[in-house]
Amino acid sequence: MTASERLLTPGEVANLFRVDPKTVTRWATAGRIGSIRTPGGHRRFRETEVKALLTELTTEATEPVRH
Repeated sequence: MTASERLLTPGEVANLFRVDPKTVTRWATAGRIGSIRTPGGHRRFRETEVKALLTELTTEATEPVRH
């Protein structure tokens, strides 16, 4: 992680994906998205990783269905 990389809260990630923050926490627990624990035990998510996942999922959702 670079020193300048922004870390997002579960709430910020939830807003990007339009889901509940608890869903983001479940994704992290299941290993679908990487997270970092702060010294206080809170989860934080790397902005670059979150944006990459969002782009990947958005691309998959908009590709035409092939039969």
